[in-house]
Amino acid sequence: MAESKLREPDLLSRLPLDCMSDEELVVSHLNDRRGAFTRLFNRYRERLVHFIVRKTGDADRAQDLTQEAFIRVARHLERFDTSKKFSTWIYTIASNLSKNELRNRSRSPVVLFQVLRSRWEDDPRPLQFEDSSMSPDGLYRKRFLKRLVEDTVAQLPEHHRMVFRLRELDGKSYDEIAEITGVNLGTVKSRLHRARNSFAQRIEPYLN
Repeated sequence: MAESKLREPDLLSRLPLDCMSDEELVVSHLNDRRGAFTRLFNRYRERLVHFIVRKTGDADRAQDLTQEAFIRVARHLERFDTSKKFSTWIYTIASNLSKNELRNRSRSPVVLFQVLRSRWEDDPRPLQFEDSSMSPDGLYRKRFLKRLVEDTVAQLPEHHRMVFRLRELDGKSYDEIAEITGVNLGTVKSRLHRARNSFAQRIEPYLN
């Protein structure tokens, strides 16, 4: 990968902030150029929020984690190697914060429900309820959630229950579900959408 090439300091001091690369904004901020860090913040804030939402499924928490990412950037900016890409560095920070958030939240079965409700299409199938690296307490909670999910799915209408189980618990593709159920792809997606909404409404009171 080609290294970033910074313009000469004299030129940077006269260059409008909007014309600077990320790395040049870092240098300008470290040289006390007013507004340089704000420009970096504005350049990446929305992108990081969307990135963290995709990672955590929590739009409100993503705002806080984005702020935390920039706090860490500001705290350690003098250590940043300007021959590297600033975007890689800040996305790595955001990714690590997202992982920590999910790790902290994984102590509660509410987490999987939040993921189910907000990120249906992005999660791998089938749903995983156990992890050999988890503590006994964590395994107990995940097993509790598994039983709760099974009981809730059993309450769905039959045609909704079938598509939900095939997709979310058995990991089948839409095409496979259409073949198994004998209905067209559009009907599968429609039934699955209704099944997910019904599932969410039924399970949420038990997790609050």
